[in-house]
Amino acid sequence: MGWTEKRLLAYHDTFNPSNIESMQSIVSLGVSAAKILMEDISQEYRRKRREETDVARSRIDTYIRSSLRTAFAQKMEQADSSRRSSKNQSTPTPVLAILAKDIGDLASKEKALFSPILKKWHPLAAGVAVATLHSCYGNELKQFISGVTGLTPDTVQVLKAADKLEKALVHIAVEDSVDSDDGGKSLIREMPPYEAESAIANLVKTWIKTRVDRLKESFDRNLQQEVWNPRANRESCAPSAIEVLRIIDETLDAFFQLPIAVHPALLPDLMIGLDRSLQHYISKAKSGCGTRNTFIPALPALTRCEVGSKLWKKKEKSQPLQKRRSQVRSMNRDDSLGFPQLCVRMNTLHHIRTEVDNLEKKIKTCLRNVESAQADISNGLEIKFEISLAACQEGIQQLCEATAYKVIFHDLSHVLWDGLYVGETASSRMDPLLKELDPILKMISTTVHDRVRNRVITALMKASFDGFLLVLLAGGPSRSFSCQDSQIIEDDFRSLKALYLADGDGLPEELVEKASAQVTNVLPLFRTDSESLVQQFKHMIAEAYGSAAKSRYPLPPTSGHWSPTEANTILRVLCYRNDEAAARFLKKTYNLPKKL
Repeated sequence: MGWTEKRLLAYHDTFNPSNIESMQSIVSLGVSAAKILMEDISQEYRRKRREETDVARSRIDTYIRSSLRTAFAQKMEQADSSRRSSKNQSTPTPVLAILAKDIGDLASKEKALFSPILKKWHPLAAGVAVATLHSCYGNELKQFISGVTGLTPDTVQVLKAADKLEKALVHIAVEDSVDSDDGGKSLIREMPPYEAESAIANLVKTWIKTRVDRLKESFDRNLQQEVWNPRANRESCAPSAIEVLRIIDETLDAFFQLPIAVHPALLPDLMIGLDRSLQHYISKAKSGCGTRNTFIPALPALTRCEVGSKLWKKKEKSQPLQKRRSQVRSMNRDDSLGFPQLCVRMNTLHHIRTEVDNLEKKIKTCLRNVESAQADISNGLEIKFEISLAACQEGIQQLCEATAYKVIFHDLSHVLWDGLYVGETASSRMDPLLKELDPILKMISTTVHDRVRNRVITALMKASFDGFLLVLLAGGPSRSFSCQDSQIIEDDFRSLKALYLADGDGLPEELVEKASAQVTNVLPLFRTDSESLVQQFKHMIAEAYGSAAKSRYPLPPTSGHWSPTEANTILRVLCYRNDEAAARFLKKTYNLPKKL
């Protein structure tokens, strides 16, 4: 009995293809001995057992599990020895990767050589064998995973080997259990999944998070050093953006070089991280630049015109204008939010938008080289930098408007807000503004990318038209107009429009006409006599307020949307009308002061 047991409890050491024929008789001997021992057990003990024990099956189960545990331990030692002997190689194979292959071979040998013999006494002999091997390897793998801190080639190699081994073992177990009562469920329960793919996925997610966190830190460092110099490169875009895109490109290369088979499944995680990082850069690139509303001046309180000479007002204004002009120009030379720098910011966002398209194409190409991705591509895997693309579009629009309104209401305020039509209308006309706008348009043409250029010029045109209307309707008590001034105003506006048309080389005429429609509609009010304007105003107020307007005329609110059919617009024309009829109506109706 002892001799038989010793050989069967480690039958891998006892039997091989040359003596396998003797195994059946020795197993029969071992099983018979076990049955005899069982029969010696007292009848009383046997009565207490809930069910009859299948002695043969139980014994074979013990032989299989014992022998395979012994064989596993031997394979473990061999794998460790093999690893040590390969240390001098440039890329020695990890122990558990070697072991996985050896265990796979051991399982195949078990199924082919021993299981057919043992199946006579145990119908699930092969299943028990692979379940035992699965458990032994699983214990080693669990210890390995608990010590893993990052995604290394060794880690991936081990996990891929483990996944391959598990699939092979489960396949044998399922195949061996086809005819069993429970379909092999009891065996499969003995084989909790290694979840190697899940472990790889988690490690890749950690890798992605680490990379993305580093990206944001790098982006912030680059932005802190950025001066938005228009002469930094041929594209007149920020060097920091070029560096940012290079880092993203390298990150994508590194991702697709990871030795994993789940690129398509984990790509969305990486895309989200890169997309948000790029959005972070875009947001920083336009932060502090303001919007159109940042630069539009607050409207002064309504006043009535002081009828008479205005020459003293022009003289009073002329002295501080020179000082302001020099301040604006000196500020723009080294200001990171100066006009040239804002142009660079626009170019930068356009460059990012263009390069993002190229990155998306690159990702699709990389995915096509991954076999497992073919289905994902055909199933519409989203490969888009949606957030950053939208941020670019929005950012370019914001920068175009902010730049335009900054130029008109801040940089050129000395010739527009502080100069145009101040004092005598005829002696403070549009020419200084046109003269200052001309080099700005030339700078846009030479600095801003041609795909963005017209958007900036269009925004500048709209800003100058808005500025022109604000001067006419909310320019403060230093301005006043007579009906005779209307021709000057109309001629000046034609000159302003002509600047943007540039004799056919500028913006499309249709675009200019559309943008100028509001001004064009309002200008006829300036040649309408005051009595007619007063009557129009009264009629509009009566329509708007009904019976409430009989005793007194409510002051219409300022909407900012100037129109000849809007009461507030007509009221403002009257406020700046230099004649007795308008002044008398405003004094009587609203008691408006002559000065602020």
